[in-house]
Amino acid sequence: MIGMTVRDILAATGGRLLCGEENLPLLHISIDSRSMEGSDLFVPLVGEKVDAHRFIEKAFESGAAATLTSEHEEMRDTRPWIRVADTKKALQAVGAYYRNRLTLPLVGITGSVGKTTTREMVAAALASSLHVYKTPANHNSQVGVPITLSEITPEDEIGVLELGMSLPGEMTRIAQIARPDMAVITNIGIAHIEQLGSQENICREKLHIQDGMRDGGVLILNGDDPLLKSCRAKDGCRTVYYGTGENAAYRAEDIRLEDGYPAFTAVCGQRRIPVRLRVMGRHMVGNALAAIAVADLCGLPLLEAAKGLEEFTGFEGRQQIFCVNEITVIDDSYNASPVSMKAGLEVLASIPCQGRRIAVLADMKELGPSAPQFHREVGEKLAGEPIDILFTLGTLAAQIERGAREKGFRRPCFHFEDPDEMGDALLAFLAPGDALLLKGSNSMRLGKLAGRLREQR
Repeated sequence: MIGMTVRDILAATGGRLLCGEENLPLLHISIDSRSMEGSDLFVPLVGEKVDAHRFIEKAFESGAAATLTSEHEEMRDTRPWIRVADTKKALQAVGAYYRNRLTLPLVGITGSVGKTTTREMVAAALASSLHVYKTPANHNSQVGVPITLSEITPEDEIGVLELGMSLPGEMTRIAQIARPDMAVITNIGIAHIEQLGSQENICREKLHIQDGMRDGGVLILNGDDPLLKSCRAKDGCRTVYYGTGENAAYRAEDIRLEDGYPAFTAVCGQRRIPVRLRVMGRHMVGNALAAIAVADLCGLPLLEAAKGLEEFTGFEGRQQIFCVNEITVIDDSYNASPVSMKAGLEVLASIPCQGRRIAVLADMKELGPSAPQFHREVGEKLAGEPIDILFTLGTLAAQIERGAREKGFRRPCFHFEDPDEMGDALLAFLAPGDALLLKGSNSMRLGKLAGRLREQR
């Protein structure tokens, strides 16, 4: 937070200074009493199980310079305590206040699947010519976005922000804080359908990313998505599509896999740009096209943007490929949806393999009442791929085997309810030359299994 003081926090939040110095500079925001970077404002959030107000003194001991509070009316201290009605809303107000001071353009990324990968690809393409600030980790929530904004500095020339949502009204609040100049929606899937009820409702909520966009903004949509291809930007803003169809201003042609890695020609009007990626799977083409579109709309040379895309090699838990004892591991354990799990199976099917192709698939969460059917559909997809062995983990994942069997899959299947038990069995089962995919919701702990495999190197 460059140039921010306690006085600015008071102006942003409408809070009351209980004690301390108004002119004290503040550089960072922290919601973790154990972790301070220096000159931090501590924000004690009130959760369902834990009220962080009880950690205020711990935060000061860790190096906090000031704190918000919604529980204290009076305080005698040399350190600034700022009384607000609601600490979470105050945090959001600080984020919006700091956003109003920023002059650099911001790109917002959302979607049911692929938003984090798209964020990274957009940042990689832009970094070919600009100093880019991007959302760290998965700080894409009503709490994470204000903190992310507060870390942008004058050295940054453009920001790429991931904006997530799971509940009605959440995207509006986040978008009004971030106020993106461009917004990308990658697709409309069924993640969070349990909370939102239908894909149509999810689509409406995602489109609220425009609620913070000013006139002249650009809405960048996946023109191959059945719902998004008929959507339009709000009045005063422009709509741009990317994809493989004729409606796409940024179109992929000559799509192919080279040793599992996608290569294609990006067609933008009369320009034709060769692109080769270093992350596996045909589904990565759409994410790359979104990055090409953002780079071009920002006025960057497309050949340089394509070179920037080649620098992106993925990140931990998301299609990271490594070898251990002559076994190829596709670690895609961070999270899962039906679309991404099917895409993961395509990646497993496409990579060179001297032994057996083994799919290790776990429950996909937050899919609502239709979750068993969505898992069976993954099994139906698996039955049509050259997969030799199936390991499933969890009650819902058992439906993957059922779907595969119904489509004629007759190869070995092994089911487990305990992740450690499955890990032991899998490690004993693997042989040199095998290739395996690890895919499931994060809570299913396949990331721990990936860690065990890495340790064997």
